[in-house]
Amino acid sequence: MAPSTSSAITLNINGEKYTLPVDHRTTLLDALRERLDLTGSKKGCDQGQCGACTVLLDGRRAVSCLQLAVAAEGRVITTIEGVADGEQLHPVQQAFLDLDGFQCGYCTPGQICSAIAVIEEHAAGWPSAATDDVRPEAGVPALGAEEIRERMSGNLCRCGAYVSIVQAVAQAAEATGTQDKEAVA
Repeated sequence: MAPSTSSAITLNINGEKYTLPVDHRTTLLDALRERLDLTGSKKGCDQGQCGACTVLLDGRRAVSCLQLAVAAEGRVITTIEGVADGEQLHPVQQAFLDLDGFQCGYCTPGQICSAIAVIEEHAAGWPSAATDDVRPEAGVPALGAEEIRERMSGNLCRCGAYVSIVQAVAQAAEATGTQDKEAVA
């Protein structure tokens, strides 16, 4: 008898548990969009190169088009639909609105999820390829424009709203208390 190619899985998404049967080849993005009607995450390139489908898995960013749904079982998944606190927008969402960090809006959910993780990674002291001094004794580098651009480089904006996106990430980092006001020029 051939092994089964599908199974029932339970996904913890935005604080709710969803049990659904899936083919083992189903991506997390397709499960979110096609099976659970959580359409905020967008299918851009379907190859993990554009970042439009970025979600948070256990607080870390992941491109959901390359993540199998069965591999996400038991993990905490946060989509754009789950980042606000009720009617109170997340500081990153508010910054994107305040500073016009979007144009068409297609990439915005992925940009926002990525930015949330970027701010947390930076606050935890994780270096990036743009970090000048990665020695632990050097401390956390300023989250300047170069750092933000490098850390957000996995998310493409076809409209070219990059200047506003960098400013929005900086404002959100300041609003969450993880960044000095003068850090971004």
